[in-house]
Amino acid sequence: MSVWDAVVGQERAVGVLRRAVERQAERSALAHAWLLTGPPGSGRSVAARAFAAALQCPTGGCGACPDCREALAGSHPDVTVLATEEMQVRKEVVVDLVRRASVAPTRGRWVVVVVEDADRLRDVAANMLLKEVEEPPPHTVWLLCAPSPEDLLPTIRSRCRVVTLGVPRADAVARVLQQRHGVSPAEAAWAAAASQGHIGVARRLAVDPDARRRRREVLQTPGRAVGVPGAVQAAQELRDIATEESVAAVEAAQHEQDAEWLRMMGVSTPEELPRQVRTQWRELQESHKRQARRSATDGLDRALLDLLSLYRDVLVVQAGASVPLVNGDMRADVEALARRSSPAAVLRVCDTITTTRRRLAQNAALPLALEGMTVRLGEHT
Repeated sequence: MSVWDAVVGQERAVGVLRRAVERQAERSALAHAWLLTGPPGSGRSVAARAFAAALQCPTGGCGACPDCREALAGSHPDVTVLATEEMQVRKEVVVDLVRRASVAPTRGRWVVVVVEDADRLRDVAANMLLKEVEEPPPHTVWLLCAPSPEDLLPTIRSRCRVVTLGVPRADAVARVLQQRHGVSPAEAAWAAAASQGHIGVARRLAVDPDARRRRREVLQTPGRAVGVPGAVQAAQELRDIATEESVAAVEAAQHEQDAEWLRMMGVSTPEELPRQVRTQWRELQESHKRQARRSATDGLDRALLDLLSLYRDVLVVQAGASVPLVNGDMRADVEALARRSSPAAVLRVCDTITTTRRRLAQNAALPLALEGMTVRLGEHT
């Protein structure tokens, strides 16, 4: 057992982090600011938490000791994890992180601060963090996570040691589904391919029939976007499907988080909580609401990625390439779409979907962005 077991398909990155843990006795050899980058689903936040646990563990990440268990669960007194539910990290949040980073460790070897969405740092907040990573206290290690180094200020990333995670191989994801969730080899292989290496999505597709249904409905969007009225209706349906998927995913995770929090408090229900911690429980529930709002945006982005995978398959068929389809179970639909469209039209559709993803990330008007996209889907395919 090891804290690294949850980091799937990232042998090179794990090797770098393991060597850093092994050399931490030479304090001058351990970087005090790290940047873990990788696409959604690559496990950068999981790797950061595992690294934080290994730094606190007496044996370098056994996965069984109290330091490992508490660090991974988010309850270690010397490990702070920021997983923001908002589109931007506010200045007040960074002030609190800096305050925590300045306090000497109470039990562990280090004070470790994990910022899971460092790409959401903007303006004042980013400059405040820059000052901290330039001259951190000798006992502090900052672990920043972002999709790519370019998502952070150049001055911040230049002061971090960068560790890049890639998209896990489909066979590695499939093995995890079989070993941890008892999924059959055939279903695991399909879910791993359909998720495009996103472990959390692969797990939902493998174990949840509703998740599979929703994904198939997303991939049927081009067939519904006929004429402007059909395209507008298809945009609304796409939004509804993505919202349903994100709510289902968040509710399951929040239920587990609530149960674990209550267990740590030694009670079974919120009504049994001591009066002095009920405020913390209410804050946790408010955090859930903010997370749900952000998850809706993330769920829609995932739906657009699924649509891109469909048109990628169409290009594969049109080119006569021998590579596997992401959506092999929908080969007939893919071939039909390939027959009634040209490669140039498909490329224009891919560009439209990519542009829509970028607009959503920039907080564009959601209905207009989606309707514009579906109208173009209908025009080109």
